[in-house]
Formats: sequence, structure tokens, C-alpha cells
Amino acid sequence: MTTDVASRVSELVEPLIKAHGADLYDVVHGGATLQVLVGGDVDLEDLADLTREISAVLDDADPMPDRYTLEVSTPGLERTLRTPKHYAGAVGERVKVKTKQGDVRRLDGVITDADDDGFVVDTGTEQRRLSYSDVERARTVFVWETTPKKGQAKQ
Repeated sequence: MTTDVASRVSELVEPLIKAHGADLYDVVHGGATLQVLVGGDVDLEDLADLTREISAVLDDADPMPDRYTLEVSTPGLERTLRTPKHYAGAVGERVKVKTKQGDVRRLDGVITDADDDGFVVDTGTEQRRLSYSDVERARTVFVWETTPKKGQAKQ
């Protein structure tokens, strides 16, 4: 998806999403699918309402040159990180990062800081600062905590 189309779709849908008390997390276009990812406290009813509203606005504005399928959803527990805002929102969360090059290509750890130029991952043995341009892909990792069975102490 070209930046111009992503920007245009973002401009069109962000006011609708904000009116529902949520935030636009991302707009992703791949193949014939246009994903609008909504952050914040939204439920299935909110997503259904937003889907109808977003679909109507996009039909009127026609920002996409070809046919597409619209998906409106949350980014999920494990989210792709693409923008500085995504990284800043993930401070304190566990992440997996694959770099484009360098001595260490894969990092697992917790984001401890993020700014306009890059972010810091604490791997448990080191703190590594990365520039966004060094990242091939990054995503948050949800850690499932086990619940002790009745009568057992938490370990």
C-alpha cells in the first residue's frame, strides 16, 4: 500500500474511530485486503458498528484504486510494531525483534524505552538500542501465566 493511500484511509477513518472512544492503531493493505486496526477498549459490537461506518465512508471517498475486502479488528494480543508510536505504546512489553543485519539478528526481551529515532530492548543480559531502520520486523509477545490448581501455591 502506498503511503499516500494509507494516509488517505487513515484521515478518513480516524475521526470515526475517535468518536467511538478508540484509537486508530494501523492501516495495512496486502493483496486484496485492507485492514483497519483499532486500539483501545472496544468490543465486538463496537467493531461491527465501526465496520459499517468505515465501509460507508470508504465507499463514498473511494481511496482505493482496486476492489478490496475491508477488515476492521483490534491488533490483538501479539501486535506487529511498525511505527514509533507502536513501539512507545509497547514500552514494558515483551517483544521479538528481527534485525536486517548485524551481529545479533534476533532479539527477545522487553522494550524499556522508545523515541522518534529508535528503541531499547532489555534481553535480560544486555540493553540494546536499535534504530527503526535496523528492524526487519518486530512484534509483541503475549506471555501466558499459569494459574495454580485449587489448593496449590503459585510458583
